[in-house]
Amino acid sequence: MALKFAAPLALLAVVLADQTSHVSFSLGGAPAISHGTSVRHSPAYHPSPYPPRPSYHPRPSYTRKSHYPPEPTYEAEPMYHPKPRYLPKPPYAPEPRYPHPHPPPQYHPAPSYGHKPEVPACAKGNPKPWCLEDKDYPTYEIEHAAEEHYEKLLPLYADVADLSTELSVYRPKTLEEETYLCPSETAYVRPLRAVNTEGKWRVIVNGIKVHYETLTQTTRVEECLTAGDACPLVPECHESKCLQKSIYHRFLVYDPYDQYFPFAVETFKLPASCACLLGASTLDH
Repeated sequence: MALKFAAPLALLAVVLADQTSHVSFSLGGAPAISHGTSVRHSPAYHPSPYPPRPSYHPRPSYTRKSHYPPEPTYEAEPMYHPKPRYLPKPPYAPEPRYPHPHPPPQYHPAPSYGHKPEVPACAKGNPKPWCLEDKDYPTYEIEHAAEEHYEKLLPLYADVADLSTELSVYRPKTLEEETYLCPSETAYVRPLRAVNTEGKWRVIVNGIKVHYETLTQTTRVEECLTAGDACPLVPECHESKCLQKSIYHRFLVYDPYDQYFPFAVETFKLPASCACLLGASTLDH
């Protein structure tokens, strides 16, 4: 009977032994049987001394595009145009009405040369047809034009320079030094302005400095002191008269109205000598 219950008890002890660490049992008077089991535990986790390997991901696959999209087109910016400024309309003035129609006047361009110049200030109160002093003499303008046209001016000046009478033979100037049929006065002059043979006042080139040279023009004049009167040394039985004689002299002149070449050579009539003109005899026999 005891053995009959011993087998189930032994089986129960074995089951409990799996749950406990140590079980002992005895059957009747038999020595106790100890059955020891240990519970199986999973080993403790210790981190690896090496770093974990990186996880690699598969390289993504790229597909090349077959073509690029076209560049966008931009519209040109509109150009700025300033607003036009409109001038106010001039006040309306109706054309005058004439009782009779007149043809429109014809305008002609003013000539650049050949006009009649005005009488200079030096001629006022001066009975002689030349001026030896002139406060309005255009020295600067003549020198500037002479520098500009020097190559063409030089031949003209050389032509009239040989006519200078500055070194002529000296002769008495007054009647007191020597007796003449008619008294006269002689002088060597350098006119600044003079009247030419056409009756026009001209500017004469005199005392002009150009290219380290001074352009001068000198002439000799002799004027009768008693022109038109009877010769003082001729007997009264003879008809006589003191007569002023002239000579034609050429001068280099400057024309401020000629824009192309303002220099020219013109002719002037100057007093040259004083003569005694004898007429028929009136002697009674």
